[in-house]
Amino acid sequence: MTKKDIILKVSDETKLKQVDVRKVVQKTFDCIVDALARGEKIELRNFGVFKIKQRKSRTGRNPRTGQVVPVPPRKVVVFKPGLEMKKKVK
Repeated sequence: MTKKDIILKVSDETKLKQVDVRKVVQKTFDCIVDALARGEKIELRNFGVFKIKQRKSRTGRNPRTGQVVPVPPRKVVVFKPGLEMKKKVK
């Protein structure tokens, strides 16, 4: 499912214009990304939690050459699904 599919589905079910739904969906995503960029945790009840996790530096290996390569530390976004989502996906 793409963002466009979400917009179409919400628009059909709510009878709102697609342009209005698109603005709301995009602004929602923008708010989530901005909060994560500030290091905040996003908790959406019955959906899940988005948060930033710091990965430590490590040594990796180039699969073609086998050469050892240092991998610097970095931040990654992790998602933990909520209870409702876990139940529905099972």
